[in-house]
Amino acid sequence: MAFEKYIAEHERRTARALAMGGKERLEKQAALGRLNARQRIDHLFDPGSFIEIGMFARGEPRGDWDKTPADGKVTGYGRINGREAAVVSHDITVKSASSSPVNVRKMGHVRRTAIANGVPLVLFNESSGARIPDTMGAIGTGTLGQDPTQFIRMREIPYVAAVLGPAFGTACWFTQLSDFVVMRKDAQLAISSPRVTEIAIRQKIDPMELSGWRMQTEVTGKVDYGVDSDEEAIDLLKQFLSYLPSHHNELPPRAAVPAGADEPATKLLDLVPEDRAKVYDMRKVAAALCDPGSLFPLKDRFAKAAFTALGRIDGRTVGILGSNPMFKAGALDADACDKACTFFVLCDSFNIPIVILADTPGFLIGVEGERRKAPGKVINMMSALQMCSVPKFSIVMRKSYGQAYLNMGGTRNTDEMLAWYCADVGFMDPNVGVNVVYGVKREEDPQRFEQLVEEIRRDSSAYDLAGIFSAVAVIDPRESRRWLARLLELHQRRLTKGIGKHLLSGWPTTF
Repeated sequence: MAFEKYIAEHERRTARALAMGGKERLEKQAALGRLNARQRIDHLFDPGSFIEIGMFARGEPRGDWDKTPADGKVTGYGRINGREAAVVSHDITVKSASSSPVNVRKMGHVRRTAIANGVPLVLFNESSGARIPDTMGAIGTGTLGQDPTQFIRMREIPYVAAVLGPAFGTACWFTQLSDFVVMRKDAQLAISSPRVTEIAIRQKIDPMELSGWRMQTEVTGKVDYGVDSDEEAIDLLKQFLSYLPSHHNELPPRAAVPAGADEPATKLLDLVPEDRAKVYDMRKVAAALCDPGSLFPLKDRFAKAAFTALGRIDGRTVGILGSNPMFKAGALDADACDKACTFFVLCDSFNIPIVILADTPGFLIGVEGERRKAPGKVINMMSALQMCSVPKFSIVMRKSYGQAYLNMGGTRNTDEMLAWYCADVGFMDPNVGVNVVYGVKREEDPQRFEQLVEEIRRDSSAYDLAGIFSAVAVIDPRESRRWLARLLELHQRRLTKGIGKHLLSGWPTTF
């Protein structure tokens, strides 16, 4: 047969690449209940759609060629529910998926190709960091940084990441650059491994305290979801991408509207107490406004006073920001402002209209807030909101006071601001205002206190807001979904056809 020796050689080399780190290491990975780098790709992409780029890349120096199939990173392109995407899957069975000059070139090629062709980039991050000793010394370190654009995010395409093992060095950096991050609960995410950190700071480190999923979902807010398995992580990445366009110059896909989608919104009066002192869960309100089953919370364990989610209204993707009275009475702190900023960046970058649900007594103030740079966080949130060029709608529900009224879309800070007929708007909570303005305390003179509360509340109703045309309409809460659906239909007809100016595309990824 012609070319027989070439065919045999090609098959041998292909088999070696597909064998990854060898049978023993692959079996160890399976025994831990983890998918390997190629199985993760199989779970991500439509069957038969994956094409691999860089299969025959090998690590340097030449002595490592037989030990580094695909050089520890499996890269290429495939389809997710019929839509093109690119992938980088770290292979922990090969040199601990450490980063080398060769595999960094592979990753850079796939990333640039994804951007140039407008397809999302999926990152399965699991790496020990830079490959030692290859990157030691001036020569080794000098080989790094050959691509001065690798850490620039202009958000032309979505980046999504799953942290599925130890993710240090490059795996950590690209996680920080991602728009959506899922982390397996036994994984680690940090600049360096606990061992390196212990040596550097001469202090014993608890790996989970340094780099575990609770730290990243609850304290730093860098991770959106903690999960128990690779399969669950990958399914969440696919679900997130279903709400987004493939690139920044197209609209998100529109989904079919389930039967009976309008019914939950008619029950809103059963979800929200009339008494402003009573709490409720804003997540339930958002779910009632969205198409059934479409609400997809983001960073739900972080900065809980602010609720962020993707969802669909009448089949159209929307981003929802709400102050949640279940936590801190809905008062916004520094972390909540950071959470809102990153959410505005996501929506503005990928043409997702924003719906803001406001029921907040204002911002949390105090010494701790000042230490956390709360004033700067507040103004960052305000700036990000004003720079958003996608359609923006806000609803003042029960209350919205002070600067938080503006940060939550008050007056001209959204394209259309609605107010429920029970809305109350003012410079601060009337109960606080009586003390500040008149120096009267409830416990000292209850009757006088209540009189002054009513005095402060005068001219603060939804109809007063509409009277000066700050609110464009006063509505029955049960009509909220219908209003939002009609406003979405109208505002996405604007001359840009719903494509924003992407003024936030270069906003720093971290906060």
